[in-house]
Order: sequence, then structure tokens, then C-alpha cells
Amino acid sequence: MSNDPRAALSVLTSALEEHLTAIANRRGEHDTAIDNAYVAIANAFERYEDSLFEAYEEVTPLEVFIEDDDDEDYDDFDDSEEYDEDDIEFFDEDDDEDPRA
Repeated sequence: MSNDPRAALSVLTSALEEHLTAIANRRGEHDTAIDNAYVAIANAFERYEDSLFEAYEEVTPLEVFIEDDDDEDYDDFDDSEEYDEDDIEFFDEDDDEDPRA
């Protein structure tokens, strides 16, 4: 496995393009091509994130969402509620605290 972040980014970009193609060519409500493309994105992203950290000790601000039937954290989320920028916490680059800790 390559630890080159650029190679991993290329694989991630291809996975995203394949996902879009699968969606555009959907063959029904539960198309396995879309599910497979979804998993390919998650796997490619994890490889990219790992290679980015290994090469530069940096990460992206993104996280792979894994649906868990037992997870009730999102059940009470009201997506109709509006948020403004004051509600969003941003990482301050000048802050010495590591957000991954």
C-alpha cells in the first residue's frame, strides 16, 4: 500500500466520481452499485486520511459517517432547526490544544 497522499487523493477522487456515476445510472431504489460506491468512498477516504497523517501529521476536517442501528445520538437531531455561524465551533490554528485528543 502506498503512503503517498497524492496517490491516495487520486483514488478518493476516482471513488467520488464512480459514486456520482452510480447515482446518475441508478437502477432502482436499492441499487447495490450505489452501496458499493459509498463503501469505496469511505475506504478511499480512510486511506487518504492515514497517508496524509503519516506523511505530514495532518488530518482533514472530515469524518466518515457510519450508520449504526444501535446509535441513538442522531435520533433527536432536528434538521429543521436553523443554525448561524455563532453556533459552529471552528478550530483555532493558534490554539496549542490538539483537536484529535
